[in-house]
Amino acid sequence: MQSSQDKGFSAVTKKEIVKAISEELGLTQLQTKAIVQKTFESIIDTLVEDPKHRIELRNFGVFEVKKRAARKARNPRTNERVDVEEKYVVTFKPGKEMEERVSQLMLDKERQAAESENVSASAEISPSTPIESTPTAPLSDVPPESSPAEEIAEIESPPVSSPYNQ
Repeated sequence: MQSSQDKGFSAVTKKEIVKAISEELGLTQLQTKAIVQKTFESIIDTLVEDPKHRIELRNFGVFEVKKRAARKARNPRTNERVDVEEKYVVTFKPGKEMEERVSQLMLDKERQAAESENVSASAEISPSTPIESTPTAPLSDVPPESSPAEEIAEIESPPVSSPYNQ
């Protein structure tokens, strides 16, 4: 089995969550694992009990069961049309506070990384080097930097056939 890092991303496992919670609360990992597992089971049981139930965790988000209708789809490898049966899916919509906190914490993390890069870059300039001798271009000659989103938008790609745009 490939680890999540072999696939190009990293993931936090339930084991890591249990370890962090147990250390913070002073519980054993066995006690914490039982609590975390029971929480997950309760969420599943509540959703299965009545698919119209929503699990609303204030300031965190909402779990909900939605029914997906049967539909025609296309196998992207063979281009063959296939029937997809109706099914139930669980959706999660993050709460406003969760979105705001994650956004703010990510921005703070980026700022700290940029500040530490600036500090290390300024440490590379020797104190004996006069500032005036550092070559710089006038601001009017510097092309504006494009954002990654603009760079991606500039790349043209052929339309992709998807069961969602049929």
